[in-house]
This record gives sequence, C-alpha cells and structure tokens, in this order.
Amino acid sequence: MKRFWTSATTTPQPGGFGVSLDGKPVRLPGGAPLVVDRAPLAEAIAEEWSAAGGGAPGGEMSMNDMPLTRLVGTAQERIVPDPAAMIDGLARYAESDLLCYRAEDPQLAALQAAEWQPLLDWAALRQDAPLRVTAGIMPVRQEASAVAALRAAVAARNPVELAALGVLVPALGSLVLGLAVVEGRLEAAEAHRLAILDETFQEEFWGLDQEAADRRARIAGEIAVVGRLLALARPT
Repeated sequence: MKRFWTSATTTPQPGGFGVSLDGKPVRLPGGAPLVVDRAPLAEAIAEEWSAAGGGAPGGEMSMNDMPLTRLVGTAQERIVPDPAAMIDGLARYAESDLLCYRAEDPQLAALQAAEWQPLLDWAALRQDAPLRVTAGIMPVRQEASAVAALRAAVAARNPVELAALGVLVPALGSLVLGLAVVEGRLEAAEAHRLAILDETFQEEFWGLDQEAADRRARIAGEIAVVGRLLALARPT
C-alpha cells in the first residue's frame, strides 16, 4: 500500500492516547480507534507511522513496517474481547517448557542446569509453580497444580502483556522465560540467549549453520520489538 498522510501525531482519546494521521485517528481493522494507556507507547507508534513509506506521502509500505501497531492492535481487537483463547494457548506451554528438558550430553546438561535452573527456581517461588526436570526428549508429566499456577500467572497479565507473551512464548519455547520477561525478571535479549543455549553450544563444535543463524536473527528481531513494547507500556 502507499502512504497517504503527511504527519502522524499523538492525540488524547477516551481511556488513553491515540495516533492521528493528518488529524484523523488511526483505526483498527474492526473500525475502532487505536488507543493505548501510555503516552510513550503512543509516541512510538506515531513514530512508526511517521517513518512508514520512507517518511513521505506516496511511499510504499506495509504493516510489517509497524510492529508495535500490530501488537497493540492484536491486544485491543483480539484479546480484550475474549482473552481466554490466548490464555489457554499460552498455559499449555507449561506442560512442555523448554527449561525442563536437559541434554544427555554431560557438558551441555551442566551448562543448562547453571543457566536454566535459576529461572525454574524463580517460577517455583514467584508463581508457586515447581516444574519437574528430565534428561532427553521423553515427556515429563508436570503436576496439575504447577500448570494451574502458571495459567493463573498468565491470566493476571493485561491485554498488551498477553499480546507480548503471544510472541515470546512460542518463539522461546518457554512459558517461564516469557513470564520472566513480562515481569521484568529478564531482559528480552537475555531470554532469547537462554532459549538458544543448545544451538550455540553445538555450533562451538560443529560450526555455524547459516540457515539456523538467519532464523535466530529473525526471531531475535521479533523478541526485541516485544521487549520495546513492554518497556514503553510499563508505568514509569
């Protein structure tokens, strides 16, 4: 699509802040104006619209140029009306969290234990959700109470945080890491580093797999956007 506006600015809206294009509010596909709680987030979204299409009317653009807008739109249009589907989908990751599956190689397993166990300990204390650990790929059955506790932790998040988790958790393969980022226990980039621990360990021995590296870079970019969204959306 081509850019049709000259300027993008933030504007007060009932319930928060919106973005206007040449004085007209940005509307979501369902027709409602885009509204966020925090002025810094609205300003960042306005910056996306200002830069889109090369910064001038007539420039080619797509919604891929505006990741914050897409995430906020997901929260407002899909999660606010019915958060249950998102909550249920995320909670299922508690049954097979990446951090619970350790390698059979002793050296890698020791590294995973050193790097991952503190996050599982955090989940046990913070969320009252002790998770069992196993070696290899055979499934380990988690206590129903731990899974329920992690579901409750997800359900307590606001719509923007749920939209963030909707990106983080599948990308990381870990509900614990996703919650740690949303709650400020980990930076987003650090969570990604932990999630790819086995890949980077193997590359030390077998060399770089360019296809895997490209995939990690793409995922790192998506995670970075989510980290920025959470920072902008947090109360100051």
